Amino acid sequence: MLDPEISIIIVNWNTCDILRNCLASILVPRDEIDYEVIVIDNGSTDGSTEMIKNEFPHVNLIQNNQNCGFAVANNQGIGIAKGRYILLLNSDTIILKAALSKTVSFADVHPNAAVVGCRVLNPDGTLQPTCFMYPSLLNMLLSASYLYKLFPKSKFFGRERMTWWDRSNELEVDVVTGCFMLVNRKAIEQVGLMDRCFFMYGEETDWCYRFKQAGWKIMFTPCAEIIHIGGQSTRHVRQEMLIQQRISILQFIRKHKGSLRYRLACFLITLSLIIRIPGWVFIAIFNCKKREDSLNRVKAYIACIEKSISMTCWF
Repeated sequence: MLDPEISIIIVNWNTCDILRNCLASILVPRDEIDYEVIVIDNGSTDGSTEMIKNEFPHVNLIQNNQNCGFAVANNQGIGIAKGRYILLLNSDTIILKAALSKTVSFADVHPNAAVVGCRVLNPDGTLQPTCFMYPSLLNMLLSASYLYKLFPKSKFFGRERMTWWDRSNELEVDVVTGCFMLVNRKAIEQVGLMDRCFFMYGEETDWCYRFKQAGWKIMFTPCAEIIHIGGQSTRHVRQEMLIQQRISILQFIRKHKGSLRYRLACFLITLSLIIRIPGWVFIAIFNCKKREDSLNRVKAYIACIEKSISMTCWF
């Protein structure tokens, strides 16, 4: 039997119902392409593994006893994958018509692309902005200022999140968002697996950076589309993920940008969070409906400040 064109790897943690929808969207016979599906379950307790065994018995299931993180779990999947392309796919996505074959066709025409991403839509059909620039001191400063919200069409103020771009054209980018990443196996063989030091967030940024450093391209194509619900695993631990998002930025800068920029990044994150805390305290006092969420955010910001200060001392 010939190896499949794509090995689709899905990391799951307590997203049983939406994982079912994701798998169903893959298995609908709308793509003339050979593929295999690998699900790595990170210790779910919501019946996800039983659902897979009962409803999708042909799926290759790996069961972890605990939440090993996004990078570690994907590396497990890559380790047994047979496809010439590896598709990292979030469990909260829906594959739309021929998205797999269209993305593979684009990748075949661009053999120097390590990673290819596609258009991502919200459940209501509106565009979900994906792809972004690498973390940097300038991008962190602009992001903290929120000026990209006031001037979304500005290539300067909107540079980090590329808010000026409507994702309607093919483009070489820095980072493809991890909810849908088609990765060339040859690039993985040259550069290596995801860095397991990134538990969640930042791992795709680090991977794309390493691919580019090795001479590969990171590409976006508008020819294929998926739906991404977003935040379905992290909603269970929202406070922890708020912390993890910012810590992953510091991890990336510490790894790739050196001691001085790392320390400045710690300072910028700490300062930006300190500035935000009074606003959320104000909301908690005067808005009953948002009080719990606001207080949780304040707690997360304080914890992140403490973590940032402690990380400064590690280097």
